[in-house]
Amino acid sequence: MFGYRNNVPKVRLLTERLVVRLVYERDSWRLADYYEENRRFLKPWEPYRDESYYSNSGWQARLAMIEAMHQQHSAFYFALMDTDEKEILGVANYSNVLRGAFNACYLGYSLGEKYQGQGFMHEALTATNRYMQQAQSLHRIMASYMPHNQRSGNVLGSLGFEKEGYAKDYLLIDGQWQDHVLTALTNKAWRSGH
Repeated sequence: MFGYRNNVPKVRLLTERLVVRLVYERDSWRLADYYEENRRFLKPWEPYRDESYYSNSGWQARLAMIEAMHQQHSAFYFALMDTDEKEILGVANYSNVLRGAFNACYLGYSLGEKYQGQGFMHEALTATNRYMQQAQSLHRIMASYMPHNQRSGNVLGSLGFEKEGYAKDYLLIDGQWQDHVLTALTNKAWRSGH
């Protein structure tokens, strides 16, 4: 009975101030708390969220799907946590992982309001990008940001993401189609691993 989920990747990355690990079923309360606490702050930057996004039961259902994606290596959802792993400070999600000739994924992330401006996202993404490039053998990590979200643009730029384009009405954010700056980080030392 005890190892029935052994094929789910167990990824736990340590940075100077954070534990960055894949989310799992017991994180439902923490994720609900994170999104509820930051509901107003994150609203202008994210898609519309229904009430299940702020509840334990909603996250229990969502985490079952996320764990299946972890098993398939089609997505990797990380929680940025304090060193005691009591609180989620932010999230970094690598989704739509495609292999073959593409070897790429999309990165999305958010950080709680009270942790803004302290370098936590840069610290976490340095570790998770390295994991995705080295352990998951991805060549390209794509991320986009709204032009007026210069803080996000600065984080991506400092991590080596290069601007590749501008997409009109790219994503439905807070009920409005929003333009986005398209960026990507490519792994210059890429070697086939999967």
